[in-house]
Amino acid sequence: MQVVAFNGSPRKGGNTDHLLRHVLDELEDNSIKTEMIQVGGKSLHGCTACGKCYERLDKQCSIETDIVNHCISRMAEADGILIGSPTYFADVSPETKALIDRAGFVGMANGGLYAQKVGAAVIAVRRAGAIHAYDTINHFFGISNMFTVGSSYWNLGIGLDPGDVENDEEGLRTMRNLGANMAWILHKIHR
Repeated sequence: MQVVAFNGSPRKGGNTDHLLRHVLDELEDNSIKTEMIQVGGKSLHGCTACGKCYERLDKQCSIETDIVNHCISRMAEADGILIGSPTYFADVSPETKALIDRAGFVGMANGGLYAQKVGAAVIAVRRAGAIHAYDTINHFFGISNMFTVGSSYWNLGIGLDPGDVENDEEGLRTMRNLGANMAWILHKIHR
C-alpha cells in the first residue's frame, strides 16, 4: 500500500510540510509506503475548461508544461492521497487549487480514477480560515468517490513562521491520529 502526499505550500520545509510529515511518519510506522510531492512554489496552470480530457480519455491533462500530469499518475497509482495546503485568504494556495481542478476533471473524464481511494486534507493556518480550505480539499475527495479520513479534530495545525506548528501540541496529535486512522482504513480495505 502507498499514500502519496502533495504539499501545496510554496515554502518547502514550512508548516504544511511539517504537518504532512507527521502524518506520513505515522503511516510508515503502520507499514504503509509514502511519497511527498512538492507542488507549491511550482508554476502550475489552472484548468482552462478546454474539455480535452473528456475527448482524449488518456488519463492526462492537455496542459503538459508543468507537473500536474505526473501528480495525476501518482494519484491514480496510490491507495491513499494526502493534500496539504497553507491557508490563503480562507482557502487553499493557488497551486493546490490548480492541482485539485485539473486532477479532478481528468479523474472524472476517465471513469473515476480515484474512486474508492482514501483521502485526507491537511491545512496549515496562522489563525483563521482553515476550515474553508479544509472543505475545499474534502470536496475534491467527495466528488471523486473517495473515502475521506478524519481525526480527533479538524486536520489542521496553527503556526506562522516555518516550524511554528511543532509547538501546536493538539495539531500534532491530530496529525498522528490522522495517520493512524488512514492506516487503519487502508489495512481494512486491503485485507
